[in-house]
Amino acid sequence: MKINKILWPTDFSGSARQALDYVKSLTGKYQAEVHVMYVIEDIAHHKGWYGDFEKDRVDKIVEWEEKKAKERLEQICSEYLEGCPLYIKHVALGDPAQEILKFIDKEKVDLVVMSTKGTGGYFTFGSVAEKIVKNSKAPVVTVPSTGEPDALT
Repeated sequence: MKINKILWPTDFSGSARQALDYVKSLTGKYQAEVHVMYVIEDIAHHKGWYGDFEKDRVDKIVEWEEKKAKERLEQICSEYLEGCPLYIKHVALGDPAQEILKFIDKEKVDLVVMSTKGTGGYFTFGSVAEKIVKNSKAPVVTVPSTGEPDALT
């Protein structure tokens, strides 16, 4: 089995951090590139809550979040993935599960490594993880969340 591309989707939570040891181990073993992905949830599709947001306001929120996401991805890659042969950062906008699945197909990812639960998860297996496991064309390694360690900063 040859693994050239590993995808690690992250929401910057402590749960996502728990998958890092697996990402680093598998990357070292296979000398694979690591694609680190964060998906900004698209708020523009929501119906008006607390009044309607103008398009300019939504665009500014997304722009700010994208800037912060890129900064955090850069920090994570330099602090936690320095031993990986190659890491590539990605930020997408939309439904997290849909964007991750599109990315897996588009980039021909060989393996996905992700936590079973994210920031919004109250259950041991989150809805995004479940959708990825059920619909991914690539194998998915899920790392159980054991408590909530420090979030990725």
